[in-house]
Amino acid sequence: MRIIVAPDAFKESASAQEAAGALKTGIERVAPGWEVEAVPMSDGGEGTTQSLVDATGGTFVEETVSGPLGSPVTAFYGVSSDRSQAFIEMAAASGLELVPQAERNPLHTSTAGTGDLIRAALDAGARHFIIGIGGSATNDGGAGMLQALGVRLLDTNSYEVNASGGTLASIAHMDFSSLDPRLDEARIEVACDVDNPLLGHDGAAYVYGPQKGADPPILEQLESGMVHYADVLEAAAGKSVRNLPGAGAAGGLGAAFLALGAELKPGIETVMNVTGFRERLHSADLVITGEGKLDEQTLYGKTIAGIAEAAAEARVSVIAVAGSVEVSQEELLEAGIASAFSITPRPMALDEAMMQAAFLLEGTGASLAGVIQAIR
Repeated sequence: MRIIVAPDAFKESASAQEAAGALKTGIERVAPGWEVEAVPMSDGGEGTTQSLVDATGGTFVEETVSGPLGSPVTAFYGVSSDRSQAFIEMAAASGLELVPQAERNPLHTSTAGTGDLIRAALDAGARHFIIGIGGSATNDGGAGMLQALGVRLLDTNSYEVNASGGTLASIAHMDFSSLDPRLDEARIEVACDVDNPLLGHDGAAYVYGPQKGADPPILEQLESGMVHYADVLEAAAGKSVRNLPGAGAAGGLGAAFLALGAELKPGIETVMNVTGFRERLHSADLVITGEGKLDEQTLYGKTIAGIAEAAAEARVSVIAVAGSVEVSQEELLEAGIASAFSITPRPMALDEAMMQAAFLLEGTGASLAGVIQAIR
């Protein structure tokens, strides 16, 4: 029996690596003769760097970069064992969690730190980038990132503009001639699970601005600035990006990446490609996946849905585990999941379940192995 254990993180309780390890330990405790392979997964959000570092035998690197509000923060990125690939979560440098609740205002935040991380990885020799852009605190259209990578943002008097959501309207010209030339040799893949355009009521400001601290007047200012910025960015880059799927992701950071020629892909697809997940399926008998909460959202574009789709193509059955299961058996089957199990063996408080996540996952792995043995 060969089982692939491929969970996502159980948020705030177990990383994907910890969850996979606990399930594997539980299965092997009951069925020591089975081959169990742990393949931690992610959908491009929190934990993506960890999954990709694990898959490539890489390491983490810490860097001091410009935070969302301009003050220094300690961020991180991952590199593969051969140092050719860099794995970045923009939230590590430009994320909402780095901004105190009382100071959240996308007029004042910048993606400069994300550019700092990319530049540091270029210095380290990386030329293939995989970048997750979830969890941003910003709505600067990626101007801060571009500025950190050498692009000059100039006003009508040719003075440099400090990029933020509130200064986009002041940018009269963008000079790409000073863009870091090493990016010409680089391939950038962006893990992006939204298809919002840059502008309009489905765009960066109106859809995501409120969760970053923007009230209606601020939203109008952000949108007005972004309309102007889109004109300037497209003129400088020589291409139209505003209506491309994902341009509005991460406060318009998607548009800046598209201007650089990056590829925007679903996060789970990107992670599966790096981990060789589809190739691993060829000799598998079963996949066990999971995440903290299995609900309707899980079945659309998230880790479990992506794994189930890939496994169905390979004709491999999938079982899911979760802290809570909030979908019906019929919905699971429609999504390609044979069944799902809660890891909690008895009623317990959320805090208690989160504190014991690894223990509960190991127990669930052991229980699943027992059931599988009984019906084989």
